[in-house]
Amino acid sequence: MVMWVFGYGSLIWKTGFPFDEKLPGCIKGYRRVFYQGSTDHRGTPEFPGRTVTLEAAEGEVCWGVAYKITKKEDKETALNHLEVREKQYDRKEYVDFFTDPMATTPIVSGVMVYIASPDKKLNKNYLGPASIEEIAKQVVCAEGPSGPNKDYIFQLEKSLLQFGWEDKHVMDLANEVRRLLSDGKQTAA
Repeated sequence: MVMWVFGYGSLIWKTGFPFDEKLPGCIKGYRRVFYQGSTDHRGTPEFPGRTVTLEAAEGEVCWGVAYKITKKEDKETALNHLEVREKQYDRKEYVDFFTDPMATTPIVSGVMVYIASPDKKLNKNYLGPASIEEIAKQVVCAEGPSGPNKDYIFQLEKSLLQFGWEDKHVMDLANEVRRLLSDGKQTAA
């Protein structure tokens, strides 16, 4: 049986597992938000970075990439990799994937996606909503084993734009981070 995985954050540009096909497209009814704290990749437990998660949002689409994995050993490798990489994401959902947001029939159903829920009992690293300015201040200062949090933001923006996708939340945050960096305000408020 074929396995499909949807990436909407760093999985867009850094997969880390073997796959047979990479298909750009979207899922419906969700939006990408920087509400998840990262204490293991883009921040530390003392100073968490912010990474994206999905939030249910009627009428919205979230662009990303679906990866098709067919070989049994590749599926095992992918799952093992993702369970470590996405360990701070407490939910797995299975969603419909579209290449055309206007389509009513998905290209693929049952695509697995990792989501960090807002339930603080299940997800101790959930940071939740904040203003773009507050998120940007946190991002500018955060750095973890995978590098500076700002690099994650800029790479996500670049990857989305390379596909021709504009995500207002990502672009607004990237612009605010650039503004803070150009002002030299690299400390937390």
